[in-house]
Amino acid sequence: MTPDATAAAPLLTPGDWMMGAAILLLLVLSAFFSGSETALTAASRGKLKAQADRGSRGAHAAMRVTEDSERMIGALLLGNNIVNILSASLATALLTKLFGANGVAVATIVMTVLVLVFGEVLPKTLSITYPEPVATRVAPVIRVLMALFSPIVSVVRLLVRGLLRLFGLRPNDDGRMLAMREEIVGAIALGHSEGAVEKEDRDRLLGALDLGERTVEEVMKHRRHIEMIDADLPVEILLNQVLSSPHTRLPVYRDDPENIVGVIHAKDLLREVERLMRGTSEADDGAEGLARLDVLKVAMKPYFVPETTTLDEQMREFLKRRTHFALVVDEYGALQGLITLEDIIEEIVGEITDEFDVVKKDEGLKRDANGDFVVDGAMTIRDLNRAMDWNLPDDEANTIAGLVIHEAQMIPNEGQAFSFHGFRFEVAARRENRLTRLKIRPL
Repeated sequence: MTPDATAAAPLLTPGDWMMGAAILLLLVLSAFFSGSETALTAASRGKLKAQADRGSRGAHAAMRVTEDSERMIGALLLGNNIVNILSASLATALLTKLFGANGVAVATIVMTVLVLVFGEVLPKTLSITYPEPVATRVAPVIRVLMALFSPIVSVVRLLVRGLLRLFGLRPNDDGRMLAMREEIVGAIALGHSEGAVEKEDRDRLLGALDLGERTVEEVMKHRRHIEMIDADLPVEILLNQVLSSPHTRLPVYRDDPENIVGVIHAKDLLREVERLMRGTSEADDGAEGLARLDVLKVAMKPYFVPETTTLDEQMREFLKRRTHFALVVDEYGALQGLITLEDIIEEIVGEITDEFDVVKKDEGLKRDANGDFVVDGAMTIRDLNRAMDWNLPDDEANTIAGLVIHEAQMIPNEGQAFSFHGFRFEVAARRENRLTRLKIRPL
């Protein structure tokens, strides 16, 4: 071997070996930063909260770290970029010494492969597969790094926000709370589509989440369907009406149905009748006692609520007042309908019927021989969507008849048909200005 050949192949010095070891260490750190970023962003805060409540310190640290996601991402990206750039620089210096001018190209190829496989894909795959376990293990270390990098990250954060403002964009610090509800709704819908959540369970969960978005106007019983009692009726007729009614609470009016003066409970009325009957003599047949009956004396004070009250707020008021019955009025104080605690609960669990409810076989929804769905015009869009798993909009109307009138911009005649929102609607029956029955067919 000639001296020139020996010079062309320089031996690695101890310093070169240390440089190689440093490159490997930096690749490990790169994998750590990449995997930590994926795990902390993919981990479910709900699962972390459950683990933290059970005493997991790692989960508690992960919750603290992910509270300020912007600062967390800034620290992780800063650390990842530092180790990647430093490892590439060291590799270039080492391989240039070994291969001369070709060392730059060799270092680029080698480091690209190493960083891609071991610094990115491998740790990210592991973290996306086991996000919560990885997050709980790396969170304590990330908290320390966030504190160390805090001054630099704060400067970068201000710079980024300043640049965003130049383009008219403003970061929304409250976006997480607003997005959390959408995330829950999306998870429930996805679980149902994949078969993990039953339709009934999905409807109950979404119904509970929607209470804060829906108003009493959307679920109340319309005033046309309210059964009332005239306070000036003869006692015998009044008692007969109360006893024959399927409802235990009935509004009491005087002179005009709009003039509600009280709400009578059947149990209170019967107690008063019993008390009056006890005060009569044995020779009397009870007529004298009943004649002294004053229905307003035992009637409760009416409870009025505005039609814009949310269901969530109204349910809290019912529980606070220890009552189940309220009359709904509009902004002018005119009676619009009534709502009960049962109506709100039905928005979660579905229709509730008992032995006193009158249920008609033809009521609501059925299918005719032609395949059309025959729907009661007063049926709410929400109930139809629940029953058929459809997505008809209920922003502009509460009932199916209201939706048809809104879209048609008129009160259609019997036999008229319209197509919108992917369905064909035909007016099957009309009474005065009300669409009482419709036929619906998906297009």
